Amino acid sequence: MFTYGAASNGERLLPVTAMEVWLPELPEVEVVRSGLDTLIRNRRIRQVQLYRRALRYPLPAGMAERLRGLTVLAVERRGKYLLFRLDGSEILVWHLGMTGQFHVLAESDSPGRHEHAVFVLDGGLSLRYRDMRRFGYAGLLPADAWQRHPWFAGLGPEPLQEGFDDAYLYGRCHSRAAPVKQVLMDAAVVVGIGNIYACEALFRASIDPFLPAHHLALLQAGALVKAVKDVLREAIAAGGSTISDFVRADGRPGYFHHAFTVYQRQGQPCVRCGSPILRRLQSGRGTFYCSGCQR
Repeated sequence: MFTYGAASNGERLLPVTAMEVWLPELPEVEVVRSGLDTLIRNRRIRQVQLYRRALRYPLPAGMAERLRGLTVLAVERRGKYLLFRLDGSEILVWHLGMTGQFHVLAESDSPGRHEHAVFVLDGGLSLRYRDMRRFGYAGLLPADAWQRHPWFAGLGPEPLQEGFDDAYLYGRCHSRAAPVKQVLMDAAVVVGIGNIYACEALFRASIDPFLPAHHLALLQAGALVKAVKDVLREAIAAGGSTISDFVRADGRPGYFHHAFTVYQRQGQPCVRCGSPILRRLQSGRGTFYCSGCQR
């Protein structure tokens, strides 16, 4: 049996995601989605136990009763949101926040620390949600209209889909004076790109992260789009980046952090030109870049 989280004997087992001071980005949420989809797809929710009325926001009224008896048809993703497709008229939406974790355990396993919700499934399994900081949040939205909810209505395209291309990014940058890295991390422009992968993509495209977005040339936009897609695909294939205690669904850590070229490498030589990697605070986050390649 696959188990995720903390076993009843105190042994630490297979959490799907856990971030303390680092927010999961698209690759990590996608790795969680894939692992959960494998384990709970087509399983019926027999019972729901909620131990809190609210996380970051109040949980949906009557959530336990509304979910009882429904079957999980699939686990999908939009940006950094997990979407639990059900065979009813609603869809369960969950955001992990900073420290949210989903664990798939035996139904008989004892509750773990900071456990706020338990979904008892058929087949003797249970899906547990744990969140030390309680910055995660959940909603039950109409299955045929969830895209119009405020959480989703203003989101930009998925970066791995065709709508995110050179012409699109150039057009979104053309009238903005903000630094290009800040625009790349704007979910209204493109979803799911956080600090790690913005830094890595800008390095691959040899673009200064502090360049005003309206100075970005069309050719540079094309190089940046390609870099974003490449770095995200590679990170997903590597199981995400293990920072703090993140591990993927089979219990192994993500390995993409071994492939970082600039992120958290300040003071080290650039892998391309040998110039030192610098760190500079930008919009409250550390921006890592090459002092030689990204002028």
